[in-house]
Amino acid sequence: MTDTDRATDARGTGQYADVNGINLYFQTHGAGRPLILLHGGLGSGEMFGPALPALAEHHQVITVDLQGHGRTADIDRPIDLWFMADDIAALIDHLGLDKPDVVGYSLGGGVALRIAARYPAKVGRLVAASIFLRRDAVYPEILAQQGQVNAAAAEFMKDTPMYELYQRVAPRPEDFPRLLDKIGEAMAQDFDLTEEVRGLQVPTLIVAADADMAPPSHFVEVFNLLDGGLRDGGWMNEGRPKGGHALAILPGVTHYNIVSSPLFATATLAFLDQ
Repeated sequence: MTDTDRATDARGTGQYADVNGINLYFQTHGAGRPLILLHGGLGSGEMFGPALPALAEHHQVITVDLQGHGRTADIDRPIDLWFMADDIAALIDHLGLDKPDVVGYSLGGGVALRIAARYPAKVGRLVAASIFLRRDAVYPEILAQQGQVNAAAAEFMKDTPMYELYQRVAPRPEDFPRLLDKIGEAMAQDFDLTEEVRGLQVPTLIVAADADMAPPSHFVEVFNLLDGGLRDGGWMNEGRPKGGHALAILPGVTHYNIVSSPLFATATLAFLDQ
């Protein structure tokens, strides 16, 4: 969830929406069928680099700063991905969007998956990048690093892109240690999304780096739950997953730079626009 990718200077039309008890910041880019784009942990809508303008050439892209991130101030509740999913569902209603596609990465991918699981009637297609079924799917050394994320780490993060971005755009820059505490607490929580994934009712693309926080086999396991990778696809696609699901393992990238790779936008658009 703590994603170290560089922010982009892409600019859109920014505004706030009071929904579900939080004042959510979002930007709108481009035109076309709506696409909600959700960033990773400690990031903001700017973290998608060149993928954002590429997506906005084909869609109306709405980037949202999640609770306590970017230009959205924190509120008095934990960082909980189900709460954040409720926020985005309320934003969809607030904006009057008709089944937008939802694309999320890492923390945002977990939120996107939960939106599709809880509010399937509100979502067109889902792209979930670098997401995990269970906490223990992540490599043990990464879990150990996540265990060190707390307010005390703020001093050591002052040279990172995440800290620089937060100081530049956050309504209360002094809240960064509090965000680290909350993110650390969120990452320490155990979870299992097996049944939620198995029950997904919207066409879903699972995206991962070939050198992600979990092994490629984990993302194949997610695809298996979606009726994928169980048989030959067939000459007429008759053996593909019944729900229209797909899997993309992107070569030569990691958890930390996957969304700035041109392959991310290419794979996402190929799935959304097929």
